[in-house]
Amino acid sequence: MANQKMLQFVKVEREMPEKRPPDLRKQDFGEIYADYALEKAEEQSGRCSQCGVPYCQTHCPLHNNIPDWLRLTAEGRLEEAYELSQATNTFPEICGRICPQDRLCEGNCVIEQSGHGTVTIGSVEKYITDTAWEKGWVKPIQPHQELTESIGIIGAGPGGLAAADVLRRQGFQVVVYDRYDRAGGLMTYGIPGFKLEKDVVMKRINQLEQGGVDFVLNCNVGEDISFDAIRGKHDAVLIATGVYKSRDLQAPGVGAQGIVRAIDFLTASNRKSFGDDVPEFDSGELNAEGKRVVVIGGGDTAMDCVRTSVRQGATSVKCLYRRDKANMPGSQREVNNAEEEGVEFVWLSAPKGFTGETIEGVMVQKMRLGSPDATGRQAPEIIEGSDYIEDADLVVMALGFEPEDLPALWDVPELEVTRWGTIKADFQTHATAIPGVYAVGDIVRGASLVVWAIRDGREAADAIGNYINGANSIAAE
Repeated sequence: MANQKMLQFVKVEREMPEKRPPDLRKQDFGEIYADYALEKAEEQSGRCSQCGVPYCQTHCPLHNNIPDWLRLTAEGRLEEAYELSQATNTFPEICGRICPQDRLCEGNCVIEQSGHGTVTIGSVEKYITDTAWEKGWVKPIQPHQELTESIGIIGAGPGGLAAADVLRRQGFQVVVYDRYDRAGGLMTYGIPGFKLEKDVVMKRINQLEQGGVDFVLNCNVGEDISFDAIRGKHDAVLIATGVYKSRDLQAPGVGAQGIVRAIDFLTASNRKSFGDDVPEFDSGELNAEGKRVVVIGGGDTAMDCVRTSVRQGATSVKCLYRRDKANMPGSQREVNNAEEEGVEFVWLSAPKGFTGETIEGVMVQKMRLGSPDATGRQAPEIIEGSDYIEDADLVVMALGFEPEDLPALWDVPELEVTRWGTIKADFQTHATAIPGVYAVGDIVRGASLVVWAIRDGREAADAIGNYINGANSIAAE
């Protein structure tokens, strides 16, 4: 009987939750997708073909048990679906909203390959967990026993928080140190509300606090407390700082007023949405209202910047990217959302310099795609004599992020880094060169996805538990 609910993809079309019309959604920072109703969630889950080898699960960094929780949803067994989904994922409601499902689970769905349109895995995941919060199925963390050992976690982004959750459930005392005044890292201050409303993140942070995780905020390691002091206070330390140093562009006029970094622009906007006092926004420095905005870059951060500019009331928003649409790193879904909202993409274009002491324009070089580079992507080549000037009152640089020099900043020369400046850590245990010190997320991988940071954090938490238990058993002998 149960299987009659499944394999409906032949009869039932793929249907995403309704999207708010562009004219309406441009006026606020609310999420753009509505929620499924129960019948729709059941119907769309029932399109799953229950593959013997589920590629959706294989291509999910967390190896979420997707076919099983889709089946449970199709059968109306939502609480069991939630239990199964959160068994492998610390923050399913966040992944359901911001994972690039088109590149991961949904992009590898077998029925998609057969031309029937992928199962809407992300939307169902979001629906299951939102329902769980609503119905009170999300329980506070209650360790079976309290342990005396403590873990210090540096960084309250997805990697650090996922580890904090697992370690706290095991009974360890957990202290999270973060430089910002709110926990959440880029989930709080980097990702705009139209992709991830802030109360969704704050709810999880409250759950961790109520479960006994201690947060030390406004705390800059290396300034307010030394790395050695944190090591001295705890039995193990996890570094989960993320990468926050913006990549710079070397070009004439790059110091002009009105050229800003993506992280500053997005943080100011998100702080405004919390109701904070943000002088740089109020002065117009980090505010797109009434301006011709040019965003440089082609990743998801660039998409966040163009769509934020539209909502702030920019007169025009253009995105310059040196490759074409097919070769951009950002999510195609985000590009489509931006285009619907009136953003103009200027493909195969790169900045050569900037005009005006206060920004007046971007000198643009047109490009073409040449032969593939070492990664197989076609390398952009300059088309000589095709330069022109793109007028601009605000230029947002979204060229990606690099790691800060932690060994120097924290005065720990023994912390080994790669030639890219990321921390060297074991791929499975996430242990660094320093005993009892672990590292996860973007500070190890380079700028990556929230879902990979969650996976790293969960794995590292288990390794830290084993390390402490191993040390205890040696001490007992």
